[in-house]
Amino acid sequence: MKGALLVNLGSPESPDAKDVKPYLDEFLMDKYVIDVPFLLRALLVRGIILRKRPEKSASAYKKIWWDEGSPLIVLSKRMFAKVEKQVDIPMELAMRYGKPSILSGLQKLHDKGVTEVMLFPLYPQHAMASTVTIIVLAEELRKKHFPEMKFTNIPAFYNKPEYIKNLAESIKKHLGNFEYDHLLFSYHGIPERHIRKTDVTKSHCKIDNKCCVTPSPAHEFCYRHQCYETTRQVVAYLGISEDKFSQTFQSRLAGDKWLEPYTDVEVNKMPAKGIKKLAVVTPAFVADCLETLEEIAMEANHEFKENGGEEFVAIPCLNDDDNWCGTMAGWINNWAKS
Repeated sequence: MKGALLVNLGSPESPDAKDVKPYLDEFLMDKYVIDVPFLLRALLVRGIILRKRPEKSASAYKKIWWDEGSPLIVLSKRMFAKVEKQVDIPMELAMRYGKPSILSGLQKLHDKGVTEVMLFPLYPQHAMASTVTIIVLAEELRKKHFPEMKFTNIPAFYNKPEYIKNLAESIKKHLGNFEYDHLLFSYHGIPERHIRKTDVTKSHCKIDNKCCVTPSPAHEFCYRHQCYETTRQVVAYLGISEDKFSQTFQSRLAGDKWLEPYTDVEVNKMPAKGIKKLAVVTPAFVADCLETLEEIAMEANHEFKENGGEEFVAIPCLNDDDNWCGTMAGWINNWAKS
């Protein structure tokens, strides 16, 4: 029997520091997130970051927390419920960090008699710290607990026509009559070394603004290329001129070189360049979360206006948009029938 497991990032169980700390520990101790040797990672995370970061992160989570719980969890559940109604096979929802866990999701599918699982990371673009860590953990759990199971891993869907259409139409809908001066595509940042580590050719990814537009097998796993390709296809669909949009990367950690340009730096410069009405979309996520609701809709909004901007629109993620949920259901049903 076939079944599907949808997997998103995850969230603390509450916005209190006592719950944020174990969540951050699980997240930051992931070798695919901070990819340094274990002892160095433990020293960095448990000896430095977790001494102050939980309080700061808890404060940010409190700004966005809903009565129903974490926005990412709530929205993922709403998305899941709509998709589940449209598919013909058993489904479960899991999070890479926190609850519901990947193990619990696989166990529930196993208990329903599922022997072949579509593993569906809810990330449009492929990255070590998102797609890869989900696939690796799921495979470890399969070998240990469900050796009879088989997995089908769904590749990044950054350029699938249905996804591009859903994203573009969502942007169009949420912009409405807003006459923006500029549309910014802000993607989650990753260290540049992650790009080189996932380069299957071991030589193509030079991050020189040429490699991402030069055809290569590396593009199948290159996060940077896939971000730029998502942007390219969306603006082509919407007919946006080159002078009306740009792309940046957000949420970097200090002490490393991350993908540039940086969202906060660029947003703060925009008013001086005559950009007074700004719209921002965050296509690295399919569900709104801390990085979209607090970092963009609150902090970037505030900084933009502090620097002379006038109007700011944060475009929601696809969330439980009916068309998007229908697209996911279609992908799952097509796989189930194959």
